[in-house]
Amino acid sequence: MFIHSYTPLIDFPFSRCYYYSVTCWHSREWSAKFLNMPTLTERQKTLLMLIIRDYIDTAQPIGSKRLAEHYHINLSSATIRNEMAALTEMGYLRQPHTSAGRVPTEEGYRYFVSEMMHSAELPETVQHTISHQFYQSRPELDQWMTLAASILASQSQGVSVVAAPHVESTKFKHVELISTQGRQVLMVLVMLGGEVSQQILTLAEPVAQERLSGTATRLNGLLAGQTAQAMSTLTVRPDPLDQDILLLILQDMRRLTEKASGEIYTDGLTNILGEPEFSEVDGPRRALKIFEEPATLQDLLAKTTSNSNVGALQVLIGGEGEYDDLRQCSLVIARYGVPGMATGALGVLGPMRMAYSRTIPTVRFVAGLLSDLVSDNISGE
Repeated sequence: MFIHSYTPLIDFPFSRCYYYSVTCWHSREWSAKFLNMPTLTERQKTLLMLIIRDYIDTAQPIGSKRLAEHYHINLSSATIRNEMAALTEMGYLRQPHTSAGRVPTEEGYRYFVSEMMHSAELPETVQHTISHQFYQSRPELDQWMTLAASILASQSQGVSVVAAPHVESTKFKHVELISTQGRQVLMVLVMLGGEVSQQILTLAEPVAQERLSGTATRLNGLLAGQTAQAMSTLTVRPDPLDQDILLLILQDMRRLTEKASGEIYTDGLTNILGEPEFSEVDGPRRALKIFEEPATLQDLLAKTTSNSNVGALQVLIGGEGEYDDLRQCSLVIARYGVPGMATGALGVLGPMRMAYSRTIPTVRFVAGLLSDLVSDNISGE
């Protein structure tokens, strides 16, 4: 063996981070869910949207009298009651008590989200403020992830979760070999996804910088764009140093490929503890236990975004029959990054009565910013 020993020095992803503007994507994945739902008249649609908006703001059942007086609707209370009864029959509303007003059902929320999904946008002033915050932050992955979680929580008043980007398919970009002192050499390995690994190698004997640079040049030409699997079948010149460096590169790339997901960042837990839905130990409050189990949270993010496109937005209402602990909550989630290279996920959890019109565009906008960040790191800009 030419290399006597080596010591990992630093292992960190996306060492350089910059911000550029980005166009946000609009997902159309929701449309198919509503093809079989009852068709609403324009009047029914207007009333349903008003009821849901009012309930989101007040957390109180909405009656016909409030609608007529508060929104100055040019309809009699009797007509409004009839339309509310029809919406209840169609499954969009329910009546908690005989004498109470109506509240939205899961289907009602889904209709509400489908109607405003593509039209909800953050005000330009808010977009500018968020962009400025990212621009002013330190160019480090941890800073960007922490800031994204903080912004999502403050804008949505929910609990935010951000999974740092991880390499989907580790591909070699280049290696540098730098003589330091005596037999020690610094090896800097850079992946196409932006991840960087630094190691101190202790060689069996001192090697001139010229020879180290020659080895790096040959390997860079041979390995550019290769995965670990493809590299394992390659043959290098019968030089002990070339062979040992290739072996170390393979070990690092296999380790990076095995990483299932990035680190999880959360914020805003106190935002929802004061909401009436979370006042009981059971019910929605059980959903908060997910944030105490990083592995469970990573699994949830992975499952909900595995089949979605980067930039696509998903809204899980009531757990969608798959997540029992979320059956009284909603989760707005998006995938960001560069497909096939490096991606992560981010989202906001809140009561089913969350402010979708603010949360959806915030998640979409921040996902766009982080996608831009990942793209810039991969391109080296």
